[in-house]
Amino acid sequence: MVATFRKLDMKKFIQIDKGDKIYFVKSEDDEYAKIRYDKSDGRCYINYGLIKEISLFFSLQESDSKEVIGEWVENGINDRNRRTNGVENTLQMRVTKTEKIPLSLKVVLRIPFN
Repeated sequence: MVATFRKLDMKKFIQIDKGDKIYFVKSEDDEYAKIRYDKSDGRCYINYGLIKEISLFFSLQESDSKEVIGEWVENGINDRNRRTNGVENTLQMRVTKTEKIPLSLKVVLRIPFN
């Protein structure tokens, strides 16, 4: 799992916080995120291409890749919160469910303009 986290870290995703959602994008100009995390219910929506890439690179089942990406998201959000707010003020975010989003449903990963 450590190697998978490193691979995801190397992608240098930018976290964009919009209301009750956090979007993980490659560039602030991206129209669609690779990952969307919903703060309200802990759901994590992951672009299918990213799941496939991790699965092929590490010879994992897609379901395992999806779960590992979810754990990476949870760790990344909580690390950012600790750096921003300090350990004592951090509310731990949890990924409660991960879902793969195929290209046909990419609207789920669209970043709102406002």
